[in-house]
Amino acid sequence: MTIAEWCVFGTLMLYLLTIAPIKWIGFRSFDNARPRDPRFYDDPLRARALGAHLNGIEAFPFFAVAVLLAEFRAAPQNLVNELAVLFLIVRIAYVFTYLGDRPTLRSILWSIGFAINLAIFFMPAIRGFLPV
Repeated sequence: MTIAEWCVFGTLMLYLLTIAPIKWIGFRSFDNARPRDPRFYDDPLRARALGAHLNGIEAFPFFAVAVLLAEFRAAPQNLVNELAVLFLIVRIAYVFTYLGDRPTLRSILWSIGFAINLAIFFMPAIRGFLPV
């Protein structure tokens, strides 16, 4: 597997690990029979963790498709790997800013992550202009 493919797996695990500790920490008030009970997420930190988790679910498909498209269409693998690692780092920082209630920085990181996704996605279209 390539580094970029491991980053796809890492991004998947990130959005799962964003919410799991919150549920574990709040085990006394978390009812697994009603995992989507909105009252559990009344706490601000829990609500932000849920928001970060849901955003991870939203961001994951585009990232996974962009990586696979770039690899299938023979984009420079080193560049795909580097951008994928950068995307994962940005997503980790995004989760921390979401949990830390830093909305402006969070939005900036989201924009950077989206730009990285676009770069990976369009890499096959411009591969002739990229270094090998």
